[in-house]
Amino acid sequence: MAENTIENPPGNPLQKIMDIDPEFGGLLENTRELAMEKGGIPLKYRILIAMALDASKGAENGVRVLAEQAMQEGATKEELIEAIRIAQYVCGVGAVYTAARAFDDLL
Repeated sequence: MAENTIENPPGNPLQKIMDIDPEFGGLLENTRELAMEKGGIPLKYRILIAMALDASKGAENGVRVLAEQAMQEGATKEELIEAIRIAQYVCGVGAVYTAARAFDDLL
């Protein structure tokens, strides 16, 4: 794995697919590593971007896992909410409802 990347969360929802089709699983893993490897954007902000995108797609579990990972990288509750503000601006209020459910016990 590349330095300064996030790892798959425990209970990865893609694990069953990766187990059944290791070649496809490898592609998914390589894509995640490429997106999250060390680069110009600090890891915390890459995770916040991914979290906002998950919120815009209605992926409540993804929002929660990524919010936890962002906080492990030093993101504040205020930064989480700011990222959701941006998701709402671009994608609509559905992103806020998704994030609110995901943040229920987290914030």
